Amino acid sequence: MTTQLNAANLNLLDPQIQVPKYNRQKVGQSIMHVGVGGFHRAHQALYMDDLLHEVRDTHWGYCGVGLLKHDARIRDVMLSQDCLYTLVERSLEGDKARIIGSIVNFLYAPDDPQKVIEQMASPETRIVSLTITEGGYYIDQSNGEFNEKHPDIQYDLAHPHDPRCSFGYLLEALDRRRIRGLSPFTLMSCDNIQSNGEVAKKMLTAFAELRDPVFRNWLTENCLFPNSMVDRITPATTDEHRTLVKEKFRIEDGWPVMTESFKQWVIEDHFVQGRPAWELVGAQMTNHVLPYEKMKLRLLNASHQALCYIGMLLGYQLVHETMADRDIQELVKKMMDREVTPLLDEVPGIDLTDYKKTLIERFANPAIRDQLSRLGLYGSSGIPKFVLPSIDEQLERGGPIKLLSFIVASWFRYLGGLDESGKEMPMLDPMAQTLRQRANAAGRDARQLLAMREIFSEELANSPAFVKEVSDTFQSFYEQGARATLVKTIA
Repeated sequence: MTTQLNAANLNLLDPQIQVPKYNRQKVGQSIMHVGVGGFHRAHQALYMDDLLHEVRDTHWGYCGVGLLKHDARIRDVMLSQDCLYTLVERSLEGDKARIIGSIVNFLYAPDDPQKVIEQMASPETRIVSLTITEGGYYIDQSNGEFNEKHPDIQYDLAHPHDPRCSFGYLLEALDRRRIRGLSPFTLMSCDNIQSNGEVAKKMLTAFAELRDPVFRNWLTENCLFPNSMVDRITPATTDEHRTLVKEKFRIEDGWPVMTESFKQWVIEDHFVQGRPAWELVGAQMTNHVLPYEKMKLRLLNASHQALCYIGMLLGYQLVHETMADRDIQELVKKMMDREVTPLLDEVPGIDLTDYKKTLIERFANPAIRDQLSRLGLYGSSGIPKFVLPSIDEQLERGGPIKLLSFIVASWFRYLGGLDESGKEMPMLDPMAQTLRQRANAAGRDARQLLAMREIFSEELANSPAFVKEVSDTFQSFYEQGARATLVKTIA
């Protein structure tokens, strides 16, 4: 017999399953979080749940916010389950389930936009945090500036009190606080973007300038945007995961979350109106996130790019299967050791050799069943952020770029759409249609793909060393095949 997950049924669950022992009725909603996906629920909400158990400081809790039409599904599940959900940590030792209770409310903006804005504008809200993906920051990829021409931005400038996009909501709430003589909330990006707080500040300030320069000045002088680095592998929830929770733990949960046992959170300690004592439950508070961030983006995220396209070309679907391929594992290890590690600064409290060893173990974890197609989502945004900066640095110092260039060439070959056996590969990239068209037009000419200014700078696209490495490898994919090209590259 299974138990429907909700507050009334917590005492019916298996005693082995940890449930909230604090009084959720008394937990405040002082942090509003925009973008309640699997990652937020596996990461920030878990830290808060740990903290509520640890210190019973019920002032701090989460109110989740869904801004997009497709957030209706998570709204329905969360509200039907009293905002409770099952988090399953998966490792070689087995699966361990617990119920997370730190999200105590969920607001769906399309139903009542003013309710969301007013709660953000209320004195009770001290922090607004974000996991809205890079696309939510309205960055013009060609120059790194704010994309003021985006239709969402144009709409919200014309209708500032009735916004549609996340930045429109944030600005309207902050402006109401300013007019009412209240302090701003701290705006905390938890997205996988280097210097995420600085990026949020730059884009939001540019938007505020277009709206009202006086408001922009107030924002610049009063609002804080701490950088943070987040890390936890969290595959998208599937029906297979729902079935696992139902059969193994006897819980009916519409949207459980699967994750690994590893987690990391490094946060700059800059908050306007206080913060939870996250350091008591394993988060690292610091004055400078950058070294941790660079380490993670250049090693973990670049490795994901390294393994996912060659993996799909060779017919793999899951990350752990791909990492069981010795040639691909060798590619990842050598890329990290030879071409990325020499570029990294010393990271306080981190042994880079151990960190890289842990990454290989995490990728190889068969319990996670992370999909290559999920990693491939980030080609057009991830390669410029995770791979190209290391190539730029190595070119500047005359260092090796063979393995990093292989990643770019493997992505180009993947854009063709068919794997080695002629089977279609999934492409979930937001730019998928454009990328496919460009790949078809380019054929086997890598130079045409390097001309994509949304992704490659003019300087990089005209670097003789880089162009030669990518072109030769790309040609080899067609002439000798993916396996032979991989073996040749790692030799």
